[in-house]
Amino acid sequence: MKTIYFTVTNDLTYDQRMQRICTTLAENGYAITLVGRKLRTSHSLEAAKYRQKRLSCWFAKGKLFYAEYNFRLFFYLLIKKMDAICAVDLDTILPCLLISRWKKIARIYDAHELFTELKEVVTRPGVQKAWLGIERKAVPRFKWGYTVSGGIAEEFNRRYGVQYKTIRNIPLLKPLHTQAATEKFMLYQGAVNEARGFEYLVPAMKWINSKLVICGDGNFMFRLKQLIRDHQLENKIELKGMLPPGELWEIAQQAYIGIAVPEKEGLNQYLALPNKFFDYIHAGLPQVTTNYPEYEKINKQFEVAVLIDNIAPQRIAAAVNNLLANDVLYKKLRENCLKAREEMNWQQEEKRLLAFYQTVFES
Repeated sequence: MKTIYFTVTNDLTYDQRMQRICTTLAENGYAITLVGRKLRTSHSLEAAKYRQKRLSCWFAKGKLFYAEYNFRLFFYLLIKKMDAICAVDLDTILPCLLISRWKKIARIYDAHELFTELKEVVTRPGVQKAWLGIERKAVPRFKWGYTVSGGIAEEFNRRYGVQYKTIRNIPLLKPLHTQAATEKFMLYQGAVNEARGFEYLVPAMKWINSKLVICGDGNFMFRLKQLIRDHQLENKIELKGMLPPGELWEIAQQAYIGIAVPEKEGLNQYLALPNKFFDYIHAGLPQVTTNYPEYEKINKQFEVAVLIDNIAPQRIAAAVNNLLANDVLYKKLRENCLKAREEMNWQQEEKRLLAFYQTVFES
């Protein structure tokens, strides 16, 4: 039985992507340990088919947090036996590189995003320079890797000549409540971070004939609350914070429309294919989102979304209101979601994951 350690910097409770990956591998004969971070607000971990470990840190954010976490992670991993190690995103890649060299084991890079092209990175030149230095040092030394979209895989190839696979962040296919929504509210689920377009979505709500429910948290939450107050939209926007996956799934099935309007600033958002795009499809939710390459490819195949070319508040409002009022269009998109989820689901996508790890160990 091959032993693999996965490393992240987030709380393991809400990371559905890593839960899926680790469960699939554990169910197929691998001994898996997922290492993450323990926060003061962390809930008790639920039982899983793989081992889970959370590291506590004195620092909660910034340079000191990353330095401390990577230091603790390195020494935790140093005394563990393993056959391979997988760094999930750039913020844990250096300890994994060092450990893989020390132990002479396979190393894998799981790039959930193009880290150096996040808006909160590209808008801070000093920070971006530091992360780019890490990326240039480490990524070419990770022969094995995968990411969430073809666009990001192509960008890694352009930069570093690596041939990374695409393993999309798609939910597990599970039964769907098919009753019609009783209230026509919109749902945003996922990270409340920079570049998610809240500066445009919030003012758009002044003209939208619906309520918006936001499920998530992140580095933009303080500013989001301020925006809601500034535009006096407390009665139209509800913040639910971070929710366990089961509770989030129930809310998604009650919603009427999914919404996501990421900005172009930072190449990551332009090339990404985030989990919320598929989460909306699996909940049977027609969605309004941006006309970026990865969304466009899937929408040409299944037509599950209304794609907009810019995220000006008036444009967002017009697209949402049209979808709210146009029953024919709404019904068509919802039916397409129900068909698409039968083809795009984790039961199919996990086959790529298993083939990838089989190739790693056969080599």
